[in-house]
Amino acid sequence: MPPTLSAAVVADKVVAVVGSEVIFKSELDSRELMTRMQYPGLKDEASLRSTILDNIIDQKIILTKAKIDSVSIDENAVTSMAVDRFRQLSGRFTSKEDMERRLGRSVDAIRRDLADELRGQQMIETLKRKKFSSVTIGYGEVMSFYRSNQASMPNLPEEVSVSQILKFPGVNSASKAEALKKIQEIQKKQGSGFLSFEELARRYSMDPGSAPLGGDLGFVQRGELVKPFEDAAYALKDGHVSGIVETRYGYHIIQRLGREGSSIHVRHILVAFERSGSDDGEAAAFLDAIRSKVLAGKVDFATMAGSYSDDPVSASLGGLVLASGTAGKYLDPSMLRPQLRDIVNALRTPGDISRPTKITPPKGDPFFGIFRLNDRIVPHVLDPEKDYPLLEQLALDNKKQELFDAWVKGLHKEVYMRRTDR
Repeated sequence: MPPTLSAAVVADKVVAVVGSEVIFKSELDSRELMTRMQYPGLKDEASLRSTILDNIIDQKIILTKAKIDSVSIDENAVTSMAVDRFRQLSGRFTSKEDMERRLGRSVDAIRRDLADELRGQQMIETLKRKKFSSVTIGYGEVMSFYRSNQASMPNLPEEVSVSQILKFPGVNSASKAEALKKIQEIQKKQGSGFLSFEELARRYSMDPGSAPLGGDLGFVQRGELVKPFEDAAYALKDGHVSGIVETRYGYHIIQRLGREGSSIHVRHILVAFERSGSDDGEAAAFLDAIRSKVLAGKVDFATMAGSYSDDPVSASLGGLVLASGTAGKYLDPSMLRPQLRDIVNALRTPGDISRPTKITPPKGDPFFGIFRLNDRIVPHVLDPEKDYPLLEQLALDNKKQELFDAWVKGLHKEVYMRRTDR
């Protein structure tokens, strides 16, 4: 006869009690094994088990005592992270059965465990940000933190600041004529009112990103779009549709849907230019002429980028390339695509400009570019003067963590807690 649920619970050992909740040895065993599987570097860490139990206890105390119901998190993000974490974890086992046998849990239970763990972590991190968002730090505190932790300051990787001017090859007249004919036919359909703008975009637009959304580009601000498109869109009244607008991508029909502050909500229909007959030589020669004039001191790189670069985002910044997803002007060269990394690594002295190079991105049309090295910072240990903003952030994070730890320690006094694993 198989053991009953009550028999299984009795057979399991309680390793901690938090308020009215118990933490079983089986839960701790499973969490420890999953952690060691996910992070192989911790496999020889003797104190890992105790640390995991401490974290489980803290999490239960915080989630039950700290008014956590006032904290909301992105459940979609939790689900996505749990899927990624499960994929990484499952790769450590030979099969589903092997995974269930070694972790002592069903696959569905493992998925739930991962999601619950990540959800708890996200709630606590959100609570921490909310509770300590107003904490500040002064110069004296930053330098005191530095002196106390000087021996463990991080090694910073090489970083570069780069500006660019990009140019797409020109399009021959036959390609333009064919695209114009197609957009004019779409314009007639739009004018007849038989099909909505949204449906026309779904059927005919050649913009793969927005076509499935009925041409919707969402809310945009000045500097995010190529200038002819931007000028036409901002000139429209809400609900109105533009005439045919030419950009380097092709011909567009634009509809403005609304405005919030300086942002406008737009959608469009695009008929792209066929670039198989593009003139590569003209684009390369144009950039080479700019490069020669800049190096001769006749023109300024930033001015040329603002006037002639086909990348609207960097053009609005004088050609400056920002780190992905940030406003930082320094990039880690190792994170660049191989072709761009080779170009940037060949620029050794600030002010050096690469020769025009044809760039073939993973998606989209090839283009030509010239790249200027603004600055190169060699790998080094964090310096309190040169890297003060980073040091300040490290010190502030440490201060917030100390305040959070003290707050959690106070919660421990309010909630009954007993460990039996020692």
